[in-house]
Amino acid sequence: MKIRVIPVIVTAVLTACLLVGGWYVYRNVSTVQPLERIAQDVPGVTAAKPVIGSDTVTLDVKLAPDADIRDVYQSIVQNGAAVIGSRGVKLNVLEEQGGKRLDDAWSSVLFQVAEAMDHRKYSEIPAAMKQVEKQFKGLEARSEIDDTNVYITLKDGNAAKHVVLPRTPDKIGVWPDA
Repeated sequence: MKIRVIPVIVTAVLTACLLVGGWYVYRNVSTVQPLERIAQDVPGVTAAKPVIGSDTVTLDVKLAPDADIRDVYQSIVQNGAAVIGSRGVKLNVLEEQGGKRLDDAWSSVLFQVAEAMDHRKYSEIPAAMKQVEKQFKGLEARSEIDDTNVYITLKDGNAAKHVVLPRTPDKIGVWPDA
């Protein structure tokens, strides 16, 4: 019996295409599209694009200037729990136009916020927000915190800048003499 090479190759290529195509359709229908709908239904979200990894779900979101970033995060985590499962959730806020004034305000307070995050002195962040409000008249600065993130919102009229900073828990180390 002689095996014909061309039909075997064609069959292998078609089988691979069906398997990969089926996996792609399943992934989009069962995870990506439902999570995209859940995120876009949250008040304050104007657009959302999820990227689902093996241990993290990253959502690229565009927010309205009046959006409450903490409520957005919590709503997505609660409403999307069936799709997210045990994966972590990370929000990437895509800013359409924040303006130079908001960028300057964020740059002026960035060092204090970074230092507070690095030293886990989260109570220093509201003081830094008050300082930026005094320095930039008419600017509204707000900070919130939960178990996983620190949320910062800077508003200047109709423009807003939203920042999500992940909290990292203390890592338990092993002492060499223990």
